[in-house]
Amino acid sequence: MSKGVTLKSEDYSRWYTDVITKAELADYGPVKGTMVIRPYGFGIWENIKEAFDKRFKETGHVNAYFPLFIPKSFLSKEAEHVEGFAKECAVVTHSRLRATSDGKGVEVDPSSKLEEEIIVRPTSETVIWAMYRKWINSYRDLPLLINQWANVVRWEMRTRLFLRTSEFLWQEGHTAHASEKEAREEALKMLEVYREVLEDVLAVPVLTGLKSESEKFAGAVDTYCIEAMMGDKKALQAGTSHYLGQNFAKAFDVKFQNENNKEEFVYATSWGVSTRLVGALIMAHGDDKGLRLPPKVAPIQVVIIPIVRRDEDGKKLMDYINPLLVKLKEQNVRVHIDDRKKISPGFKFNEWEMKGVPIRIEVGPRDMENNQVFTARRDTSEKFGLDIESASQNIVQLLEEIQNNLFQQAQQFREENTFTVDNYDDFKAKIKHGGFVRCGWDGTEETENAVKSETKATIRTIPFDENPKDLKCIYSSKQAKHEVVFAKSY
Repeated sequence: MSKGVTLKSEDYSRWYTDVITKAELADYGPVKGTMVIRPYGFGIWENIKEAFDKRFKETGHVNAYFPLFIPKSFLSKEAEHVEGFAKECAVVTHSRLRATSDGKGVEVDPSSKLEEEIIVRPTSETVIWAMYRKWINSYRDLPLLINQWANVVRWEMRTRLFLRTSEFLWQEGHTAHASEKEAREEALKMLEVYREVLEDVLAVPVLTGLKSESEKFAGAVDTYCIEAMMGDKKALQAGTSHYLGQNFAKAFDVKFQNENNKEEFVYATSWGVSTRLVGALIMAHGDDKGLRLPPKVAPIQVVIIPIVRRDEDGKKLMDYINPLLVKLKEQNVRVHIDDRKKISPGFKFNEWEMKGVPIRIEVGPRDMENNQVFTARRDTSEKFGLDIESASQNIVQLLEEIQNNLFQQAQQFREENTFTVDNYDDFKAKIKHGGFVRCGWDGTEETENAVKSETKATIRTIPFDENPKDLKCIYSSKQAKHEVVFAKSY
């Protein structure tokens, strides 16, 4: 592994890419804009996925799978929805290839042109609601609470590993309800699940709130969001939950007989998070040495490195380490022994530091003599000895401390870079250097677009704790309709 990464302060974008490639999280795919998630990166995603999936099932949702291919006609059924995704759709027009006349290559077989072109799913609302029409007839069929883990394709022009790629992994929940009240409660419930996982598992503090009309999901009545601050003070939309009203039910004619035997359209929600959360982890916690992973998502929580100077020391060290190894595994600690030969301890230290393993344990002959293990924390770079007998108990406690410390550091960073302003000059001065800026907004699209055009900042959220009562719009000076959070974003 190459030593070091570009300094964050020198080139943040390059630092981000360096961390991903040198920590072996992902690599570039052969098709422009695609990404290969490597085993270590996929291990992080699996732990994130498990945290969400557990909570989805605890709230009554079940997993299913829907087709990757969607008839083109489906997208035209919901006009606002298709307009939002039209420029990102990959379209299948033919079903097979044939050899070229010179026999040296292949070409599209013109005779295989499809009667109806097929869209490679950018999102699944249309195909799912086509199926819900078959499955929902009565109020007894509701609520229908389905989630799927899948890949989607959005033909992005500008891509960045994990944050924005032409194909990515995600989950998308799609639910159907008998009333608006129940559907809105569902959308907010799932937003809270997102907040909990981001803060309690990924150690990333988030703001929760409502998107403005121009920023909401295509086809939604309301979009709720979680917004996180990254290490360069930009905002990252980390997850969204949408109240869809009856828009998709009407588009796909999904009706049910209510308890009074009257027919009405169902109410809907959809919600999703994606592999961009791996990017959020990198940018929220990473430093100039590479990753710093919260223990709850780290594929390896503790790495043990035996320091073997002579071959005869190897067995003695393993016998010494083994009781600790057994105790850690009994406490469900994800532990790995790096006993690779012909690789220097210094190289191993740098590699695991780059990969963000929360705790590194080094054990050599001197440690055996002192009945201890030498320990290094990735979050603070502290190094100290632990008594071998009580090491397992101390390590479990350390993992909890590291989890909490990473959250507190990220939260403090956000607080130090969140500002409240009441005039446009102050707004421009603050937003120029990044961060979250809370201020009044008159609620008009004209003001929102003007601020975006002049500063490249967008309304990230209308926070649930907004208080616009005594505020003026920072741009128009009119009475504020909302208190909002502006930021530059990914």
